[in-house]
Amino acid sequence: MKDLVVIGGGPGGYIAAIRARQLGLDVTLIEKDAVGGTCLNRGCIPTKAYFKNAGVIKTITESQEYGVEVSQLNFDMATAKARKDKVVSSLVSGIKQLLLANGVEIIKGEASLVDKNTILVDGQELKTEKILLATGSVPSLLPIKGIELEGVMTSDDILELSEVPKRLVIIGGGVIGLEFACIFKAFGSEVTVIEYQPSVLNILDKEIGKRMGVFLKKQKITVHTSAAVQSIEKTNDGLEVQVEGKKGQLVCTGDMVLVAGGRKPYIAGLKLEKVGIETDKRGFITVDDNYQTNVEGIYAIGDVIGGQMLAHVASEEGIAAVEKIAGSNGEKLHYNAVPSCIFTFPEIATVGMTEEALKESGINYKTGKFLFAANGKAMTMGETDGFVKIIADENDQIIGVHIIGPHASDLILEGTMLVKNQMKTSQVIGTIHPHPTLGEAMMEAILDVNQQAIHVAPRKK
Repeated sequence: MKDLVVIGGGPGGYIAAIRARQLGLDVTLIEKDAVGGTCLNRGCIPTKAYFKNAGVIKTITESQEYGVEVSQLNFDMATAKARKDKVVSSLVSGIKQLLLANGVEIIKGEASLVDKNTILVDGQELKTEKILLATGSVPSLLPIKGIELEGVMTSDDILELSEVPKRLVIIGGGVIGLEFACIFKAFGSEVTVIEYQPSVLNILDKEIGKRMGVFLKKQKITVHTSAAVQSIEKTNDGLEVQVEGKKGQLVCTGDMVLVAGGRKPYIAGLKLEKVGIETDKRGFITVDDNYQTNVEGIYAIGDVIGGQMLAHVASEEGIAAVEKIAGSNGEKLHYNAVPSCIFTFPEIATVGMTEEALKESGINYKTGKFLFAANGKAMTMGETDGFVKIIADENDQIIGVHIIGPHASDLILEGTMLVKNQMKTSQVIGTIHPHPTLGEAMMEAILDVNQQAIHVAPRKK
């Protein structure tokens, strides 16, 4: 009998399996596809590979600013896809070797639960003391008439394209929708985004979403907000998306349509009902503070339990869960300090509370802000769009960091440390930031909380 069987080899499952082996448990990992899960095979890594392609194109098209003349630019989607596939394949192979090196048994197959100590994998039973469910999520299809038409894609499908669509309509102005909007606009598509909410990226600090709307317009990406999609129809001119907008009916026509309406838990085939595992009304598995389900000995982590559906959250939950299983008193996750990164042009990264959440909670706060337009390194890079925004409470404790601008995904790490460690502005001031770097914008924003910033004009009293 195994000590632990992990079902799902994504960033939650494979990391949990390795940590369990470090703690001395006998572990088997079951994965029906390739290890690495959605993030590696159909999400984070493939899109970032394409984001790099898009960034190179963007640099070349703006090369005149740097005194470089390029007479002709040709982009080959098939070559970009081959590069993306190579990156993914290399990382999948690396994870598989890492699992084997740590002594994790890998079984390829589809698992279902028989009882709390028995798993059925392709007709064979496997006995185990504990079970960890890490099956992740899949794209959620919206209830739209015509969504089954050829040319209507999910975020999985669009990664397999070998040609760039001339016109791309994206339903959903969230993280997934806007990342693909920026990527395919750089690739040469005419991009239209349809968002049901009053603004794109509505879960973020409102100021970030507002500025991103400006930058999308600057890229000539058409955005319709407060717009409800009614149907998708096939015509001689392509796919017509019928929309009820702020000013009445409108039609958005594309050669392809991407449906980026979020994700749902992947629980198909697990037979949760057979062992009585409870889920919420949306299908997410419910767990306690130790990630244990209502069935003793069966645990769940990552996207399948909902919450902040991010790869790095799943990884940390996986570590926390197996430490509990092994009897170790590991540190609890700091859910208040989970960074989130969005790879648009420009990048966005955020951690901690937003102004809107603070207003709703009635918490007094103050903000500091610094524009990249006033940062020397950003100016030399030719990437001056955006800002760093710091939110502190009335005791000067930093409780939110929001960045839109160059390398936001790298800069947010400092902000995460500040929020996680509950640091006050006075504890950070005096930390020397090297010059010239983008990181100086972080310090200037912190100084600006109490109007001490050197490179910001004094506020009007």
